[in-house]
Amino acid sequence: MEKYFRVGVIANTHGIRGEVKVYPTTDDINRFKKLKKCILDTGKEYIDLNVESVKFFKNMVILKFKEYNNINDIECYKGKDILVSRDNAVKLEKGEYYIADILGAKVILEDGSEFGVLEDVMQTGANDVYVVKTLDNKEVLLPKIDECVKKLDIENKIVTVHIMKGLLD
Repeated sequence: MEKYFRVGVIANTHGIRGEVKVYPTTDDINRFKKLKKCILDTGKEYIDLNVESVKFFKNMVILKFKEYNNINDIECYKGKDILVSRDNAVKLEKGEYYIADILGAKVILEDGSEFGVLEDVMQTGANDVYVVKTLDNKEVLLPKIDECVKKLDIENKIVTVHIMKGLLD
């Protein structure tokens, strides 16, 4: 299971007092309103940060961290990920799961034969679509509907599917 979840990427600085514009990568942008602690992934290390303030501007979130008070100190982190630990992530309702926890899952058919690996999840308006790389290296899109996805075993990272007529054509 993933230990950290990416909630945003630092897009740019904002002003001279160490604020940053963050492009949100989370489903719920309002989650930033309650964000008190986060982690900066510098590519070399993780830095724990305390959120001092949160503002919203257009499609961006403007964050101010207690640890940084100058544009020169934070500027070098453009393009770096903002993470939260699993215990600081948005709480799940019953039956919900984090997409990160099923990526890389083995996809099997109802008869138990291996079909491929879950590589990505596309979120559409109607339902999610699982992007599966098959054993013969083809990409197949499977809708996350009851007729197609029969069982989701998060613990063991196994997705059992039924290939509906026309999906492989």
